[in-house]
Amino acid sequence: MRSGPALENLVSAVEGVCRSGLEPAALRAEVLPRLRRAVPIDALWWATVDPATLLFTQAYREEIPESTGPYFVENEFLCDDVNKWTEVARVRGGVRTLLEATGGRPAASARYRDVFEPLGLEDELRAVLGTRGNVWGFLCLHRESGSRFTSAEAALIRRLAPILAEGMRLGLLVQSSQTDRVDGPGLVLLAGDGSMISANLAAEHWLKELRGPTDTDLPIEIRALAARLRDGRRHDPRARHLRVRTRAGRWAVLHASSMTASDQDAVAVIIEEATPEQLAPIVMNAYGLTDQERTLAGLVFQGCSTAEVAARLRITEHTVQDHLKSIFEKTGVRSRRELVATVLKQRYLPRAKAGERVGACGYFA
Repeated sequence: MRSGPALENLVSAVEGVCRSGLEPAALRAEVLPRLRRAVPIDALWWATVDPATLLFTQAYREEIPESTGPYFVENEFLCDDVNKWTEVARVRGGVRTLLEATGGRPAASARYRDVFEPLGLEDELRAVLGTRGNVWGFLCLHRESGSRFTSAEAALIRRLAPILAEGMRLGLLVQSSQTDRVDGPGLVLLAGDGSMISANLAAEHWLKELRGPTDTDLPIEIRALAARLRDGRRHDPRARHLRVRTRAGRWAVLHASSMTASDQDAVAVIIEEATPEQLAPIVMNAYGLTDQERTLAGLVFQGCSTAEVAARLRITEHTVQDHLKSIFEKTGVRSRRELVATVLKQRYLPRAKAGERVGACGYFA
């Protein structure tokens, strides 16, 4: 594996790509060749993820038969196995190999016995691509038998994971802004000197709301947010977001991200209407769940145990079980596993297979 200046150059190159605002497929196409130079792999799986549920929205695979898709869904959500995504998401750094998870005995995994071993694959490195408390993607790398992932390689993927997550998040934000909808998210690109490079149609309307009918300069809130991001605090979550009230009386949220535009460093500011933060996925509304049930279902999707759900919601475990019973009745399932699998099959897989675009929130636009 590369080390020293060569490794730092590679990380910088990946950071540059992730700051370009590329939509997910283009981001993947730019990142994977660079990643392979540092971490040789024989097969891989890459997916964008809905942060609310940790269910994948678009998936890409190399050297793994597409026919194995249904098996992986059953294995992940309905069967007992090791190194599942919800488990890896709770590991510090969000990266773990199959050999590490099984103590060097990959045959302890049904996934290995049923799929990887027949394909001549052995070690599997899973990485949860998360940043600022949200997961935006999954990355699964594979090696042929006799070649395991080293601790240095796992450390590199752990280092790149939040960078890739930021790239996914920024790409979805920019993609959602590239529409002609006036009421959609606004995108403003600022140059290094604070001047505006460009703005989409929605941004023009947001800017009028923010600065008033007689102002022509950029709103002070946008300038302040961009300056804060440039002031050496680009990794501070508080430096990236600002909630403001517009002249029309509605609340807007500004998101700032460093990116590259026209071969120069720039700041992208996304302006969108503020919405109440919800832990539970919006798709659960379709089943007629109450607010509390939707919140609880969201925690179930994230792999929380009954005790963890009770602690997070400050209710008793008995109350959690009562809510789960109601959720199961409304969704027509009998267990947590069936709940996750049912929502995946009914609300995600058909739209993923149809190639539907993913929106800024991580769910389908």
